[in-house]
Amino acid sequence: MSANQLTLWYLVASVCFILALKGLSSPTTARRGNLFGMVGMTIAVVTTIAVAAHGRIDLILIAMLVGGTIGAIVARRVQMTQMPELVAAMHSMVGLAAVLIAIAVVNNPVAFGEHDPLPAGNRLELFIGTFVGAITFSGSVIAFGKLAGLGKKFRLFSSAPVVFKGQHKLNLALALVMIGFGLAFFMADDKGWTPFAVMTAIAFVLGFLIIIPIGGADMPVVISMLNSYSGWAAAGIGFSLNNAMLIIAGSLVGSSGAILSYIMCKAMNRSFFSVILGGFGAAEGSAAVGGSEQKTVRSGSAEDAAFLMANAESVIIVPGYGLAVARAQHAVKEMANKLIEKGVSVRYAIHPVAGRMPGHMNVLLAEAEVPYDQVFEMDDINNEFGNTDVVLVLGANDVVNPLAHEKGSAIYGMPILEVAKARTVLVNKRSMAAGYAGLDNPLFYMDKTMMVFGDAKKVVEDIVKAID
Repeated sequence: MSANQLTLWYLVASVCFILALKGLSSPTTARRGNLFGMVGMTIAVVTTIAVAAHGRIDLILIAMLVGGTIGAIVARRVQMTQMPELVAAMHSMVGLAAVLIAIAVVNNPVAFGEHDPLPAGNRLELFIGTFVGAITFSGSVIAFGKLAGLGKKFRLFSSAPVVFKGQHKLNLALALVMIGFGLAFFMADDKGWTPFAVMTAIAFVLGFLIIIPIGGADMPVVISMLNSYSGWAAAGIGFSLNNAMLIIAGSLVGSSGAILSYIMCKAMNRSFFSVILGGFGAAEGSAAVGGSEQKTVRSGSAEDAAFLMANAESVIIVPGYGLAVARAQHAVKEMANKLIEKGVSVRYAIHPVAGRMPGHMNVLLAEAEVPYDQVFEMDDINNEFGNTDVVLVLGANDVVNPLAHEKGSAIYGMPILEVAKARTVLVNKRSMAAGYAGLDNPLFYMDKTMMVFGDAKKVVEDIVKAID
């Protein structure tokens, strides 16, 4: 394949990636965006294979077969509730791939079309790509453990922030030492294995230390942040390999992930720069607001909930992680259709960080083919709760917790769905257990609130029967 043909096909793939991002910006065009992304990646992979056809193409095809088989098996087995930790796992693989490629380039530059010893420019690119990739890998491992609920087995994976005295000073010191060894690698006359290895090891440790102080309520932001890191790691290695496709694709992922992180930070009232530095978890010594004293709640049945909603003029449904666990989205759509047939206005309110990854609830509702005009983002619907007869909260907790308005709370300052302003609030949960942030929720004890305990799918199905 000639250089012009290579450039042309990589350009086509790049355009497809850009169209994919454009399509993914809206639920109505998301499927088309995914299609563009798959087409672009297919073109990029086939073009790369054609370029490498003069080498050990057999090894490349075997690796693709093994990786594709593993990916297909995981895709078939993974549940929707496991998507956040799957995304974190994928990010870790991208980071690790960047580190392994960098090691291979340092070991044998000639095999990658580089001079031996490596020029200063290539060393700088490898330094950046390696430490970003290493931080992405180890940070994603911690994020995976937190999202998978492995905190009971290993303290570092706790959904609660893991903090200790002098944590930020230690991070700063390690970062400075890492940069020092990176400069030593940059200026080395030989391959510079020792400073390169020390720099990489410190970067792995930094990845752990940056993510462990982040609490469960902030994990959706972590996912988008690590997504950005993985993109920049890929782009950095792309410069080292002189691969335009890797540079473009990595830059698109990195920049889009950074933009998403910024949007998520605004949604949670967090500092964007604090996110980058891993310091936006609960501060050391912060206390959860809300006492542990005995409180009384008003509970009811699915039939009670059906009566209240069927006789209301307006109902807002707030989906949360509990809906995903129960796979209740299809039952919820059926319930909404029954209410609409009775003349009830039904809308869905989506918090940007509901669930455990950005867009989690939107994906679930889209899977159930809920009409897009019934789904509203937090900023568009928050002013409507005060005029709403009934709000049905399905498995959501932290995103409707009024403690976000109280100083000293671990979620203080996080914008929430103001469901407490509705005339009547129905909350479906399996139990009174705290949410992922580990905080009690005063909403559950309000006089206007009725708890309906049980599996979300079973409860909603019983509501549908009662409405009939």
